[in-house]
Amino acid sequence: MKDEKLLVAQLKNSDTQEKAFRNLMSIYKERLYWHIRKIVLSHDDADDVLQNTFIKIFKNIHAFKENSKLYSWMYRIATNEAITFINKKAAKQHVDISELQHKMAADLYEDQYYSGDEIQQLLQKAIFTLPQKQQLVFNMKYFDEMKYTEISEILETSVGALKASYFHAVKKIEEFVKSH
Repeated sequence: MKDEKLLVAQLKNSDTQEKAFRNLMSIYKERLYWHIRKIVLSHDDADDVLQNTFIKIFKNIHAFKENSKLYSWMYRIATNEAITFINKKAAKQHVDISELQHKMAADLYEDQYYSGDEIQQLLQKAIFTLPQKQQLVFNMKYFDEMKYTEISEILETSVGALKASYFHAVKKIEEFVKSH
């Protein structure tokens, strides 16, 4: 926690900001990338969203109020950037989100950076059948192994609602997998 406060202070100080930002990127780049990648699926899209996320973090670090953890704040920015990206992509292609996600899941095998087998692809397809909020909760809890309190801080939702979302997501995924 002391390290985080120091990093935030360095990020807000114009004399140390550049070095602190490079440090921030080296610490969080991979974790944020994989969180974004689970939402947008494509490596190239994840790279673009990650870049936009870091730009937004850099531009808005002075607005960070420090009543949440830095990582939670950055995770929220990354989540919002990824969702915005998906929404814009769907609008550009004149399809709804679920249609776009089915196409993205089908395109997984063509992504040279995707190394999942058939079971992993089936899981991804099952996840894409979920409402967006359930997708986020499932990914953060199942893949990122985050605590409900952390997810609550990031998504600004109660722990009880998150537990219910996760429970429903798991049930829907189980049903999808059994039927395929």
